[in-house]
Amino acid sequence: MIDRRRLLDLVDQLRAAVPAEVREAQEILDRTAEVLAQADQEVALRLARADEEVDRKISDSEIFKAAEVRAEQVIAQAEAEAERLLEEAQKQADSRQQEGERLAGEQMDEADRYALEMLRKLEQQLDAFMSSVRSGVQTLEQTPDHVPQPEEAPVEQTA
Repeated sequence: MIDRRRLLDLVDQLRAAVPAEVREAQEILDRTAEVLAQADQEVALRLARADEEVDRKISDSEIFKAAEVRAEQVIAQAEAEAERLLEEAQKQADSRQQEGERLAGEQMDEADRYALEMLRKLEQQLDAFMSSVRSGVQTLEQTPDHVPQPEEAPVEQTA
């Protein structure tokens, strides 16, 4: 015989595990935002450094032109790096979210399979009990010592 409370507790525990995967996916998204913020800070820092470099070399036109070219290179590199970091973070977040969803689905399926298995076992036990009860009733009805009670007049029921 399966304890109903125990079965319900197990199903609840399995279902409670699913939100943990969803929280992990949210944490990954939060970490992605942090990576993006760091990339933005790095871009801002590089741009500030480039501006400082340009300001120092502005007195001489050739040096100014070289600094301008270098600043554009730094900006292009920073933008490319920021874009790369953003794409990498997004791929990682998507991957982890998909993994979390997959794991959550597997856990839900496993919980459902377990519950179905327990219900089938319970059904088998109930069938065995019903068979035993029917057998007992038949035995009592077939016993010669059994004296049937006189049938009462049927009571009419009104709808």
